[in-house]
Amino acid sequence: MSDDLVPDALWERIAPLLPSRPPRRHRYPGRLPADDRAALRGIVYVLRKNVRWRDVPAERTGCSGVTAWRRLRDRTEAGVWPRLHEVLLAELRKAGLLDMDDAATDGSHIRALKRGAHTGPSPVDRARPGSKHHLITDRHGAPLAVTLTGGNRHDVTQLTPLLDAIPLIRGLRGRPRHRPGLLFADRGYDCDKYRRILRARGITPKIARRGVPHGSGLGKTRWVVERTFAWLHQFKRLRIRYEIRADLHLGLLQPACSIICLRRLRTSF
Repeated sequence: MSDDLVPDALWERIAPLLPSRPPRRHRYPGRLPADDRAALRGIVYVLRKNVRWRDVPAERTGCSGVTAWRRLRDRTEAGVWPRLHEVLLAELRKAGLLDMDDAATDGSHIRALKRGAHTGPSPVDRARPGSKHHLITDRHGAPLAVTLTGGNRHDVTQLTPLLDAIPLIRGLRGRPRHRPGLLFADRGYDCDKYRRILRARGITPKIARRGVPHGSGLGKTRWVVERTFAWLHQFKRLRIRYEIRADLHLGLLQPACSIICLRRLRTSF
């Protein structure tokens, strides 16, 4: 078995967040549960290689694909992944690697092969069923929050839920940080109503306007969110949505964001 799927740096941060198991019976305790780290290897293996759950190699991960899927379901329902992301964002801020003075946001369409919740006719894929990832990053491209909607939802309508999804980021003495100073976005977010909403939250909008020639210069700052989408799509499972349950697809998207944050802390991963 290889620990390159779940290195010590990742396991040390996620292990304290896992829910405790119920005590085992003294008589007829049954089969021992699979190791949590082995199950996490199976989840990361699917996330990276995009294989079917039943094709997860037990000789490499230490558990079956069915067990890995069940642990993904259980950890998602227990809210482990958002807490892991919050821990890593706090570490980035403490290390001076998180800059929330500027932030950038965008959306990315993916095809949804099995439909399910949060799918809809994609306007960029001939109305085939699709979903959309909505992402907001800091100045350096560290993902602050990610949400999932149907492929037919407009980007600007998800701006407020995306900002609400940013956790309270600690790591430094004083009040936790939970909103950026400036927000950069493309023409898809051009709406004066949402500019007023951003200003009411103390955020200065830097949004390109429709009908204005290109060359506003906003791309010099906004490109980081496009790069983070490229990082996310290096995890092959996130390029196409195979999960019918929306929470399970989000349960794969959130740990991918955590791994990206960890890479800024530990360049070896």
